Amino acid sequence: MKILIFGSRGMLGRDLAEAFSRDCDVLGADLPETDITRADVCLDRVGEFRPEVIVNAAALTRVDYCETHEAEAFRINGEGAGNLARAADASGALLVHYSTDYVFDGTKPGPYLEGDAPNPLSVYGKSKLLGEDRIRLYCPNHLILRISWLFGANGSNFIRKILDAAHQGGKLRVVADQEGSPTYAEDAAAHTRIMIGAKCRGTYHLTNQGACSWHQLAVAALKSAGMGGVAVDPVSSEDFRLPAPRPRNSVLANGRLKSEGLPLMRPWENAVEAYVRARFSP
Repeated sequence: MKILIFGSRGMLGRDLAEAFSRDCDVLGADLPETDITRADVCLDRVGEFRPEVIVNAAALTRVDYCETHEAEAFRINGEGAGNLARAADASGALLVHYSTDYVFDGTKPGPYLEGDAPNPLSVYGKSKLLGEDRIRLYCPNHLILRISWLFGANGSNFIRKILDAAHQGGKLRVVADQEGSPTYAEDAAAHTRIMIGAKCRGTYHLTNQGACSWHQLAVAALKSAGMGGVAVDPVSSEDFRLPAPRPRNSVLANGRLKSEGLPLMRPWENAVEAYVRARFSP
């Protein structure tokens, strides 16, 4: 199978390339050579390689940056996804696209299901929702995977920042009133293969099982790194003045995977332990 991965140098993109390269013909595309905001470039890359599957892991994910750079966020996360959708539809390829928990406003009492109505609070969430809408409009043959609280070996993430801060001896203060579902990039990449093989189409939530607060995630990461004695003060969202609003509840239920009898990813605690011990243990 020929797989074309946009955003191949990012955290998720690198794990996707590794997961597929074992027995597929994989081509990576990323900045500066490939800019998804240019429709002609997207068409050229797809036309040259002629993939069966196009994977879009390219996005502007810096939430606070998006809040103050709205036009750029919508151009990349919204119109860029639309460009890939048109290119995929023209070539007959399946388009796999990654979206986010931030398409929801966080007011639901329980976990969000795929059929719940989006209502994003931030520019980032709104731009990602535009990307979803463009894909549904231009490319019926699609698979949209909503992930959240992503962490992995390739690039900056919350767990890496917490462990770095602990090593530097700084006082740790972490928000305890936002809850979500951590997603290990390595697991998401492997599960993407499973879902393509199962011919999944439409919108799915794809996270490690369970939910936690940012504070609970920090405590679990420190424990896995052998630093369980490091104090982490729980604080409220109001203690951090950030440009972009965050949903208080962004827990994603993997409802469609369960209802269709497909495998689920491992619990988030196990994923965090595996990640930390592989990357940060002495």
